[in-house]
Amino acid sequence: MTPSFDDPVFGDPVLPGFRPDPSVCRVGADYYLVTSSFEWFPGLPVFHSRDLVNWRRIGSALDRASQLDLDGCAPSRGLFAPTIRHHDGVFHLVCTLMDGPGHFVVTATDPAGPWSQPHWLEGEGFDPSLFFDDGPDDSGGDGDGDGRAWFTAARVLDEAAGRTAIWMREYLPRERRLTGPEHVLWSGSHPGARWSEAPHLYKIDGTYLLLTAEGGTDVDHSVVAARADHVTGPYEGAPGNPVLPPAKGPVTCTGHADLVQTPDGDWRAVLLGVRPGSALGRETFLSRITWEEDWPVFSPIVHTDLRRPLHDGFATLSADWSTLRTPAAPFWTTGDGLRLRLRPERLGERTTPSLLARPQEQPDCDVSTELHFTPAAPDEQAGLAVVLDDDAHLLFLRTTEGLSLRRGSEVLAAVAVPPGPVRLGVRIRGFSHTFAHAAPDGAWQDLTTVEATFLTPLFTSVQLGLYATSNGGPSTGQARFTSFDITYPSRPEPPGHRRR
Repeated sequence: MTPSFDDPVFGDPVLPGFRPDPSVCRVGADYYLVTSSFEWFPGLPVFHSRDLVNWRRIGSALDRASQLDLDGCAPSRGLFAPTIRHHDGVFHLVCTLMDGPGHFVVTATDPAGPWSQPHWLEGEGFDPSLFFDDGPDDSGGDGDGDGRAWFTAARVLDEAAGRTAIWMREYLPRERRLTGPEHVLWSGSHPGARWSEAPHLYKIDGTYLLLTAEGGTDVDHSVVAARADHVTGPYEGAPGNPVLPPAKGPVTCTGHADLVQTPDGDWRAVLLGVRPGSALGRETFLSRITWEEDWPVFSPIVHTDLRRPLHDGFATLSADWSTLRTPAAPFWTTGDGLRLRLRPERLGERTTPSLLARPQEQPDCDVSTELHFTPAAPDEQAGLAVVLDDDAHLLFLRTTEGLSLRRGSEVLAAVAVPPGPVRLGVRIRGFSHTFAHAAPDGAWQDLTTVEATFLTPLFTSVQLGLYATSNGGPSTGQARFTSFDITYPSRPEPPGHRRR
């Protein structure tokens, strides 16, 4: 099914919140998409769609501790920029573990999993991709169109100047390894180009198209195109590069695009973008691709602020919840609400605390939970968490003395409350966070408002979650959360608006 561009839903982040560096492939009528996950686990979420607009998470490529241990991974490091491709009945997903062994590939016959153990690949750099050169080619190039597969990635030449190069080697799908000589394909659209990265190769009407990002994943982010008669080059840049210039509208930082062709023969691109003035970070958007003189033209990236309220009673744990790094064993149970074990680990350390979180999806939202928890010692605490990473977060916690709002070790506000269940909430309006509490059947009482610009994202983005800790000491305690809700404020209608 091809999405309708007259549908007002189209153009909203098709995957809102923390969904950066998207890559997509199609198998028949089904589309599959993966995004970066950095230090969060399960790693490399996998989504399915039939229309490129409505996506459902079906699993993760890295969901077992035996596949990859993120222990000690620093914020905004970990798993960078995956690419997913399908060939001869097998899905191949390549990615880079930063501050680790580097590039790897995992494979599966079912994208919902299970995925294989990682096969580590040679070569330096980041942003890996795969290209399967299937089908005949009439260009006469040696090795072109003969079914060989190719691995591409970006490498840093000069960190301070942002100088990079796109390199390529042959990939052996059955053996899951690289072979043969290295080919340098591209180093940017002009001599001063910065951060040429995110390479993806395609073959369209017998010509090889190389798509890259440029300018860095910030306000200068753009999409650049080049093409060649042979897969190894030489590649000639589009006369109008960048084919998607730096964005200046309601969505900025657009880039890191990946193309896919619909069953109808049309072309689309998934790409990342940022809505300024919020803690949402890099999200996945969708663009329609048309062609002018065989170069891709991207439709404008807009958004419609689609909002989907959430109620989770924790009958099971949905795939949208994540932990910081790889847990050695589950520290939670579900069925009677969500129970988190109090463990010595705590936020602020490079460990895996008892934290379950999910991405904030809109700049303005109201978050609440009902907590059943009686601390047995001063170090036992549990409650609501607004988390960018280990170093930047807000914790609204039940303690032996009542409720405490903390930024790291700093207590921002506190209030005494009676024993028993308590509701904890936060109203988020951009970077303004108003924390409130209530008895289970009582009215909300505001505690304080925090202007939390320190939650401004870099590579990751803000997660909303539930947390429990014994702060370094032993404990047999548990905190039970009976619900988790995200709702959205009503908005005033514009002047002259009439309901239909």
